[in-house]
Amino acid sequence: MQNIVIIGAGAMGTAFSTPCADKGHRVNIIGTHLENDFIDKIKKEKNFHPTLKVHVDNKVEFEKFDKFDEKLRSNIDLLVLGISSKGIDWVSEQLGKAYSRKDMPDILMLTKGLSIHNNKYELLVEKLERLLNKKNISKINISAVGGPCLATGLANKVHSSVVIANKDIQTAKKIANMLNTDYYHTSYSDDLNGVEVSAAIKNIFSMAVGAAKGICAKNLSKELRQKNYLNTASALIEQSIYEMEIFVEHLKGKKETVKGLAGLGDLYVSAAGGRNSKMGGFIGEGINFSKAKKTKMPNITVEGADLIFEIGNKVKEDFDEKKLPLMIAMINAILEDKKLDIRWENFN
Repeated sequence: MQNIVIIGAGAMGTAFSTPCADKGHRVNIIGTHLENDFIDKIKKEKNFHPTLKVHVDNKVEFEKFDKFDEKLRSNIDLLVLGISSKGIDWVSEQLGKAYSRKDMPDILMLTKGLSIHNNKYELLVEKLERLLNKKNISKINISAVGGPCLATGLANKVHSSVVIANKDIQTAKKIANMLNTDYYHTSYSDDLNGVEVSAAIKNIFSMAVGAAKGICAKNLSKELRQKNYLNTASALIEQSIYEMEIFVEHLKGKKETVKGLAGLGDLYVSAAGGRNSKMGGFIGEGINFSKAKKTKMPNITVEGADLIFEIGNKVKEDFDEKKLPLMIAMINAILEDKKLDIRWENFN
């Protein structure tokens, strides 16, 4: 039995507790400073999670963040970060205070994203490590998880396959074995860059694939386009994989990782009906991003669009449009808030 603490009581952080508990580990979910009322509600409803619509295993303990220091004294074996990418700065502050005088446990990040620091791309793992180094914490071992795993499916024990990545293959293997169950199938990889980058940029490409229904033909009615878009979607998926390989290699990852769970697998799930694909559908219909966000998805996070605002200009600096025609078409549509203009003649 291992002692696992998950920071973040949202959908994915909570869903992740399911295989952990089924594996026989001791599991505590610590809410962030913004989740106190949410934690109270979950505990009042006997571990019923209102977002996932499931009762979480009663062996999983939910606590407010003010209990975090207390839980640290219980010798954590694995610290799981189930927060949003925007919460990395906040969590680094909390960890910096908590581990100023003791060794930090292995960390597993569920969060996917990519940012820019000093005009260079920075993985979220690298960002967290940099921020913790500023707190004089140097012994840091961070892994990441990638692959097609929707939170509701995992919470309901649907067969799901993921890859655990760490630059040290033995650490990745240890964590993968710690979490593997008869429905949560874990593999492992030392290509941390490839897994992290694939997991992040697939959100941009799932928007592009989602646009297929709108752009598959100019002269067909909407009804006919809804029925005959798969040729176009398939072409966009093939081009997405081609461009993802180029981008992953640019960030020192392995191109073969793109055809695995973190790339193609995750792209398929996202493009099949996730939030990014939905936004892509509106853009494909000719609706500008700002209008679609305001009128169609006002309170919904669109990770692909957020990532474009973060790295879009850097991508355009680094790559010619002929090299990444699909990615840059999506970047232009979002950044310039204009209709999607895909240069098919530049496709692979």
